[in-house]
Amino acid sequence: MMEEFKIRLGFENGGNLPVIHISGEITSEAEEEIVQSYESIPQDKRSRVILNFSETSYINSAGIATLISLITKSSENQGKIEFAGLNTHFRKVMDIVGLTDFVLIHDSLHSALAQV
Repeated sequence: MMEEFKIRLGFENGGNLPVIHISGEITSEAEEEIVQSYESIPQDKRSRVILNFSETSYINSAGIATLISLITKSSENQGKIEFAGLNTHFRKVMDIVGLTDFVLIHDSLHSALAQV
């Protein structure tokens, strides 16, 4: 059964740290919303953006391609994308496809927010 994709943009640490909360399944249908969410972040707050995967249930190859595109877009603008809340399986997938070389991965959103 497919879990509905939902995305929510929040700002933590006094409104200075953007966090994109992603729940459900990340497939090609999610690409536009993920990119729009990122692009809605004010330019001066894009130096560090956290993607929270704690409620993500599935990521397919199109979803990974979307994440790669976001990481590329961010680095072209001297920004960083960080991942938080990946389960063991997703962490292994990110490692296999090489994303762990380009993003900082935190065990939880809490640990990501604790880093300054």
